[in-house]
Amino acid sequence: MSVQLNHTIVSCRDQQRSATFLTKILGLPAPKPFGPFLVVELSNGVSLDFYETHKEIASQHYAFLIGEDDFDSIFGRIREQGLEYWADPGQHRADEINHRDGGRGVYFEDPDGHLLEIITRPYGGG
Repeated sequence: MSVQLNHTIVSCRDQQRSATFLTKILGLPAPKPFGPFLVVELSNGVSLDFYETHKEIASQHYAFLIGEDDFDSIFGRIREQGLEYWADPGQHRADEINHRDGGRGVYFEDPDGHLLEIITRPYGGG
């Protein structure tokens, strides 16, 4: 049996703002419309489908595995935008990055309060 994540829906207040925020931070192609969604395609075939809502938005966590060479440029864009960032998901270690499993990682929030993370190595040695 083969099971793969294909897409997930990301609730937001303004899909253009949220999807564009993500693509610019990560250096991805511009989002594309599909039905009521604005779709951000990731390198592994998974997409994040941004959907506008006026209901309460529960904060979700999205972690992006990136190459070691990409960390500096993405982290640079986080800092250029003056975004707060943390080394931990509890957001206690501000203005730090982590070095778990020999890689680098950092957490930051998107415009709707979703906790985003970039990591250069999967946790647990995977």
